[in-house]
Amino acid sequence: MTQQPHTPGPPVWDPSHQGTGSARGPAGDWASGGTVFAGVLMLVNGLLAVLQGIAAIAEDDVYARLGDYVYEVSLTGWGWILVILGLVAAATGAGILQGAAWARMAGILLASLSLIAQFLFLPYAPLWSMIMIAIDFFVIWALATHHPRASSRA
Repeated sequence: MTQQPHTPGPPVWDPSHQGTGSARGPAGDWASGGTVFAGVLMLVNGLLAVLQGIAAIAEDDVYARLGDYVYEVSLTGWGWILVILGLVAAATGAGILQGAAWARMAGILLASLSLIAQFLFLPYAPLWSMIMIAIDFFVIWALATHHPRASSRA
């Protein structure tokens, strides 16, 4: 095979050159980096949710008592919900960091469940819940917009 000089310029839209250019633009690179960050966030947030759940189970005095709340669940119940969601989220975050295909969809599902759980936990820890809702929103966005390169499937 002979070497042909390569001149920099716009990509050639010829079927024989398919797959030789980069399909990612600046937004694609940002979303790819966001996926790694989302994996780290899920791992850390999962561990923090476990600790938050343990605090709710061990000492009911950690969180404020509410009078009448529409979505009232005992703090022990919330603690177990947070521990279970946290363990599964941490495992999924580790899967995302390892590049597991199942972890992206599971991560979107778990971040959605976490977002709902944090909304329901809002009266107990308002500032923390708002921060977690924002982080869960970012995780959902990052995992939903990341599309692995076609060359990695081959």
